[in-house]
Amino acid sequence: MKAGIEKMDSQEWEGAISLFDRVLDQNPSQGQALNAKGVALFQMEKYKEAIPVFSQGIEADSASYKPWFNRGNAHFELGNFKEAISDYNMANRLDPAQTDIYYNRGVALLSNESYEDAILDFDMALQSNPNQALVHFNKGKAQMGNNDPVGALESLTNAVNLDPKNGAAYYLLGVTRLSALNQKNEGCADLKMALSLGYQEAETWINDFCD
Repeated sequence: MKAGIEKMDSQEWEGAISLFDRVLDQNPSQGQALNAKGVALFQMEKYKEAIPVFSQGIEADSASYKPWFNRGNAHFELGNFKEAISDYNMANRLDPAQTDIYYNRGVALLSNESYEDAILDFDMALQSNPNQALVHFNKGKAQMGNNDPVGALESLTNAVNLDPKNGAAYYLLGVTRLSALNQKNEGCADLKMALSLGYQEAETWINDFCD
């Protein structure tokens, strides 16, 4: 088990899996080995293969939030948003202090167009650390979906203040200012910043709405 963890630390995923399999040959219900093997498969982007391994980990240790959380991540990568949310819900019940769960569930809820619930999760993630640019960015997207352009403006401004190279955030800022708040000068400036950062979708808006 220790050697497998060391392989994980050096990102030798296949070597780690072979070592965890040796542990599981001796004890097929070793929860830590099952979860670690699932994580290695996940890192190799073998999400479909990881899901049944995490399921075995849940059967072996249903009180640990980790295999639930990790299976949720695998479902999310496959676009199974409802299944991901269900797993994140269980992980959250088992360990409400894990802030990663709130963020990941928020992104899954956003992808599922459950905007209000997504905003609540992003707020929980920001309570523990308000300086997370990506959380502010996704909260802004959820607020746009929830028809709250003023709230989105605040969240997206926080995002670019924390990460001035986020072209997508500048793009959404520009779109929000132009389409919902009638702030042409500020919106065009944001769109031009987005384009300068390589966000090509801004070019159409600039051509259509900016001098």
